[in-house]
Amino acid sequence: MTVLIGPDPAPRLDKALALEVPVAESLSRSRLSRLIADGAVALNGKVTLDPRAKLKEGDTVEITVVDAVDVETVAEDIPLEIMFEDDDLVVVNKPVGMVVHPAPGTPSGTLVNALLHHFGGNLSGIGGEKRPGIVHRIDKDTSGLLVVAKSDRAHHGLAAQFEAHSAERHYLAICHGVPNAADPRLRGVKGTSFEDGGILKITTQLARHKTDRQRQAVLFQGGRHAVTRVRVLESFAETLSLVECRLETGRTHQIRVHMAHAGHGLVGDQVYGGRRKVSEKTFGATASHIAGFPRQALHAASLGFVHPVSDEVLWFEAELPADMTSLLAALRGNGL
Repeated sequence: MTVLIGPDPAPRLDKALALEVPVAESLSRSRLSRLIADGAVALNGKVTLDPRAKLKEGDTVEITVVDAVDVETVAEDIPLEIMFEDDDLVVVNKPVGMVVHPAPGTPSGTLVNALLHHFGGNLSGIGGEKRPGIVHRIDKDTSGLLVVAKSDRAHHGLAAQFEAHSAERHYLAICHGVPNAADPRLRGVKGTSFEDGGILKITTQLARHKTDRQRQAVLFQGGRHAVTRVRVLESFAETLSLVECRLETGRTHQIRVHMAHAGHGLVGDQVYGGRRKVSEKTFGATASHIAGFPRQALHAASLGFVHPVSDEVLWFEAELPADMTSLLAALRGNGL
């Protein structure tokens, strides 16, 4: 596809293409950014990997869009909890331990393997090979709600909502400490502030860690803009909290990184330092339950969006999984 840049172009390549590429091509800005990163965009005949490249009137941009290929991933008969389904999309409640899409270390047993069994070729091809229908994802050891596109028109419309941050995603988490506006330490943490109702707002940039490529790191220059809002629902001995985390943006590991940055790492999160000891004197036998919690205590509990075809407002909720329910019951049973 060739795009000829007109007068007064947007100040950077990705934004200009988002405006110049015809809507019929179904290429969202996030998709265009990925194409740039993959070396599929050439500016005036030279491949560029810079989404911030400057443009001027008369520039020519070549975009190479590879059509979705036949998926080699094997369909597997894996049970799925389907919350909603129609001709264009499906909402599933992903269990703990399931990877969303295949990767070199996890070629099978993923959500995509299960989707292929349940829906066959009735999935959007925009995600490309090994990612049919995938609009967004959650970590392997995070449970909860995901929307999957069955049609390309749904995929395009959903991707636009996630990019514009209009899709609502609320998570439930159990964290160390109590994110309290009265805590002077927290008020001194860069990137944190409080809104009405005692809601903690965490605003930073996020990017891959310089030395550990499996982790994300907080930055204040460069990286990608990330905003998380946190509301305390329940606290236990001023040592642990059940919190609701609302995503304004959806970056990799965002909640886990932001909570750790604020000093309130998630229970069970081995990557971002959530495995802190709690007092046996205070928590009794529950202390070992907390210490042995096997994964980050994080659940994608609510998901809301506008149906990209019917324009119906949809809202879904998924109950906490058994492991988090059991931990909360133990905490409440101790009268903490």
